[in-house]
Amino acid sequence: MPLRDRIDALLLALNHPSLPGVELSLGRMQALLTALGNPEEKLPPVIHLAGTNGKGSTLAFLKAIYQAAGYRVHAYTSPHLRRFNERIVLGGEEISNAALLPLLERVYACMPQTPATFFEATTAAALLGFSESAADVVLLETGLGGRCDATNVVATPLMTLLTPISFDHMDFLGGDLATIAGEKAAIMKPGAICISARQEPAAQQVISAVSQRLSVPLLLQGEAWYYRSVGADIEVVLGDLCWRLPSPSLVGAHQAQNAALASVAVRSCPALPVHEDALKEGVAQACWLGRLQQLHRGALVDAWGARGAVILDGAHNVAGAEALATWMAAQEKPITLLCGMMARKDAGAFLQGLAPHVRHLFTVPIAGEPCYSPEALADAGRAAGMAQVTALSGLESAMAVLGAEPDGILLIAGSLFLVGEVLQNHG
Repeated sequence: MPLRDRIDALLLALNHPSLPGVELSLGRMQALLTALGNPEEKLPPVIHLAGTNGKGSTLAFLKAIYQAAGYRVHAYTSPHLRRFNERIVLGGEEISNAALLPLLERVYACMPQTPATFFEATTAAALLGFSESAADVVLLETGLGGRCDATNVVATPLMTLLTPISFDHMDFLGGDLATIAGEKAAIMKPGAICISARQEPAAQQVISAVSQRLSVPLLLQGEAWYYRSVGADIEVVLGDLCWRLPSPSLVGAHQAQNAALASVAVRSCPALPVHEDALKEGVAQACWLGRLQQLHRGALVDAWGARGAVILDGAHNVAGAEALATWMAAQEKPITLLCGMMARKDAGAFLQGLAPHVRHLFTVPIAGEPCYSPEALADAGRAAGMAQVTALSGLESAMAVLGAEPDGILLIAGSLFLVGEVLQNHG
């Protein structure tokens, strides 16, 4: 059997319905890692990131900066968009099939004795790979929350980062911002400095309390550091230090904050010194798929034709919609929105923020995922005030009708899973 087929079969087995569901505990993860020889205790220095929005983009800036400085970087992110290998970066490169297969096989061999969720099992595979491959730093992104996230088994990180915290995954993390912030802030560890983006007052109060309780130095945006736009550049101030960054490679006003946060983290980490030239190079060259990404080829681009740009964005919650709406408001051409959303998301609140900027909403399901039906999502769009709304059976149907739309921008948003489907099959 070819390597790729063997990997896909293992991933399917690790995601079998008979395996445990999400459990707010680290017990299963710790048991699995013990069976694997505790790779989490043998990692290169770890920078651990949590938050609601901006984790992936901030990690992308960190990765690009450290690589520009000549460091060897491991990274772990989720979910993937096109194929699973994207989640695990070894030494700056997406893990190869040849390296991935034995890691998954070793984890799967432990499953009868230590059953775990798909995320727990695949996180264990990543940690195993990181522990057996030399690097200068590991960039580790939480999947869900922080306190009981499978990545929170690292007892002594080099540093922790908190991106803006808002409402998402409330069924697991709690229904108010303070509770959610408490879950996210639980990645903070004694002895490891924490760099935080600006937070809502309720979240900031919790984060400050956790830092005081654990005696963790906290550098909070708006108190310890800040940034501002100076022409096309970003000026960042941290205490007596001041530096400038170029316009970020990633599109959207919100990326300035992510780039600034990453730069403050780098400048606050003497264990990994970085020259300012590398800092600027990383911010200017970072790449992160599905974040206001323009598609240049594929069936959807062909269907849209010369009407305007086709843009992909993974925004899927209220905070993401706010950032996306800011970008939409700055566009000169009218916007057609092609949207699909996971069933657990608040579609009404998401679409409410986008409604003033949308000419026509098309709704689609997300293949193979528990999602809103196109009809239910269309109803949410109408309730949000969108006048032109059309429910479609899928992306193939969309391509058949998009040709009748007037000129403008085609924006595809609502879920990273939808973005992944587009990139994999139509981009």
